[in-house]
Amino acid sequence: MRRVHVSDFARYLRTETVGGIILLCATAVALLLANSPARGVYQAVRDFHIWELSVGDWAKDGLLAVFFFVAGLELKRELVVGELSKFKAAILPVIGAIGGMVVPIGIALAVGWGAPGIEQAWAIPAATDIAFALGVLSITASGLPSSARVFLLSLAVVDDLGAILIIAILFTAKFNLLAAAAAIVLLALYAYLQHKRIRSAWLYVPIALGTWFAVHESGVHATIAGVALGLLTRVRRDPYERHSPAVRLEHRLQPWSAGFAVPVFALFAAGVPVSPSALGEMLDDRVAVAVIAGLLIGKLLGIFGASFLAVRLKAAVLPNDLGWRDLAAVSMLGGVGFTVSLLIADLALDATAADRVKAAVLLASAAASLLAAALLVRRSRAHRAS
Repeated sequence: MRRVHVSDFARYLRTETVGGIILLCATAVALLLANSPARGVYQAVRDFHIWELSVGDWAKDGLLAVFFFVAGLELKRELVVGELSKFKAAILPVIGAIGGMVVPIGIALAVGWGAPGIEQAWAIPAATDIAFALGVLSITASGLPSSARVFLLSLAVVDDLGAILIIAILFTAKFNLLAAAAAIVLLALYAYLQHKRIRSAWLYVPIALGTWFAVHESGVHATIAGVALGLLTRVRRDPYERHSPAVRLEHRLQPWSAGFAVPVFALFAAGVPVSPSALGEMLDDRVAVAVIAGLLIGKLLGIFGASFLAVRLKAAVLPNDLGWRDLAAVSMLGGVGFTVSLLIADLALDATAADRVKAAVLLASAAASLLAAALLVRRSRAHRAS
């Protein structure tokens, strides 16, 4: 019998399908625990404090920083040497991502206008979940051209950048100038060490932890530290290097992000009541309905509509092997908000309102996944038949 090594398991975790399945399983466990006799134990663990933060807060502020660091690495790589480094190739998903943020926000504001909490919750449907969306795509769209994946990945990366800016701007309640200055100094030191080609983890790990702590103490959401460090990591390899630091770090950390950090966050963030009465309360909450409308309707209209206009106005070019029906199916996947949407809901609303809105995010994301899966399977069959 072949022995399974840790490296084999890590390689397995790097596949988008597996990451999406683990995330789905963690969500299912969270919902099961939150709607069972074990709910009290689940909430006690989630609210148990370690130092100044609860376990749920450590998952939200700490573990998600790993996810955002990997997202920052991917964004930097795409901007410098990837698809987003070429204007003509990059502009279509960038325009699609902008439409996929602006239109859902507009629809959410229109539906929830005047409802308590909408002044903070309007940003929730702006996000697209990379892990879930790419997982659904890889399972259901094997017959689609590779340009479909490139479009979705580039769109999700730009979308994440927009969500990160929203979090940084909207959810900084207090600001500690001294802590912010310390974070800037540590980030500058990290960038300097990258420039000098220093590779010692004994230097980088304390700097990363110190940056996270300084950003957290500054009042800016701590996940921003992960993004900043990712964007400062070198992505062009030197002649003597097999891989650049960004590629090496992404290769090492992506399994931890997909297999541990994001699922643990989901385990503590997605545990919301889904009883008939709870669902009834959700549907009576205009903010929750606004989030559903933003994700299910706004994402499809925003991504597809902006992309269509960009091509028609000759501002962008549709890939030769990708049709409009293919793009519509991929656009539907934008409605899978999940990770960042749940994070913004936690940041924007009090616990009771957040539970209703998080249930709305889960419902909308599940519906978007199923609708997109049906469309993608049909388009895959059409491509195989042609």
